[in-house]
Amino acid sequence: MELRVLRYFLAVAREENITKAAALLHLTQPTLSRQRMQLEEELGVQLFHRSRYHIVLTDEGMLLRRRAQELVELADKTAQEFLREPELRGEISIGSGDLEGMSVLAEQLASFQKLHPQVTYQIYSGNADNTKERIERGTLDLGLLMEPVDISKYDFLRLPVKEQWGVHVREDSPLARQEAVTAEDLASVPLIFTGRGLVQQELERWFGPCSRRLQVTATGNLPYNMAQLARAGMGAFLTIRLRCSYDGLRFLPLSPPLYAGTVLAWKKTETFPPAMEALLDHLKKCFSAISNNPE
Repeated sequence: MELRVLRYFLAVAREENITKAAALLHLTQPTLSRQRMQLEEELGVQLFHRSRYHIVLTDEGMLLRRRAQELVELADKTAQEFLREPELRGEISIGSGDLEGMSVLAEQLASFQKLHPQVTYQIYSGNADNTKERIERGTLDLGLLMEPVDISKYDFLRLPVKEQWGVHVREDSPLARQEAVTAEDLASVPLIFTGRGLVQQELERWFGPCSRRLQVTATGNLPYNMAQLARAGMGAFLTIRLRCSYDGLRFLPLSPPLYAGTVLAWKKTETFPPAMEALLDHLKKCFSAISNNPE
């Protein structure tokens, strides 16, 4: 028995009239009658009783109608399951420092969540070195890393945003009256520095000859803690601009400006879980659209 023929049979059983069923199926009446007779011959039973105005099912016909309906519904459901994109599920773990790039990533994660609400996220906060270590151990899927950073072991997406370097100074500092600070300005005050070696080297290059005169009073990797040291008067906190402020402190950009790129990195591998693969495809499209349509 073919599904097509079972659909014909169900239409005749529903309409109780060959002519009406043929019209609904866009078939000629002789074609549908022939299909009905061939089905009865194949099964070796009579499926319909004829009357003057309509045809009705025999007991065997009623049994076939139940079975045919089940088979057709199952076939339709199976076809829909293959046509419909399966609902993605899973947890994706992401590591990131306090970065402006996180605001861009968060917007795209939110748009992806609307498409796939069963995908959840675990966020780890740490600097690039901490995040890379966890990617290597397999406890993080993705890491948002500020450059300079060694990403030779990773595949990555570059975010369409730059991190701007500057300093947080106390509001009662003479520097707070300026619109920006130079290397010469900062060479004469105590500094609170990042603890990352590669970033320290990048900053020292920006300071140029003034780097020999720097007075570093503290280093660390959590901006909030470092900001508290700056507010307590331990020095100017050298950091990137974030969408937050600290009471008693003012942010001043460096002059000349210093910017850093941000990358979303993951361990090189040939296969991904479906949720991870779908997220990366989503991010590639979103970041490309942002890059091509800057505000």
